[in-house]
Amino acid sequence: VQLQASGGGLVQAGGSLRLTCVASGRTFSRYHMGWFRQPPGKEREFVAAISWNGGRIDYADSVKGRFTISRDNAKNTLYLQMNNLKPEDTAVYYCAARDWRTTMTRSEYGYWGQGTQVTVSS
Repeated sequence: VQLQASGGGLVQAGGSLRLTCVASGRTFSRYHMGWFRQPPGKEREFVAAISWNGGRIDYADSVKGRFTISRDNAKNTLYLQMNNLKPEDTAVYYCAARDWRTTMTRSEYGYWGQGTQVTVSS
């Protein structure tokens, strides 16, 4: 599966952005999907994940209550609605896919998009 993330940009603290990840190549509904981010000078970290049918969702504590992950299997699209953004949310955001026959986890995703930059100014 190929993944294409978009929707990043520059926003002031307290603002909102919606990231989009479009999948192609294979049946989107056969993958658990996740969002990850890599802040400047730091390692990549888990942000959120959603199961293949949307029935299970997981968030990192740092974004819980501010970010919402969702998917539209009919449109082969994954979303991340980010509200009340903080400067510490500044990072390159990546979408990733994991085979639906495995357990949905916070790691070991086999397919990755190219990343989209999110910058939050204070």
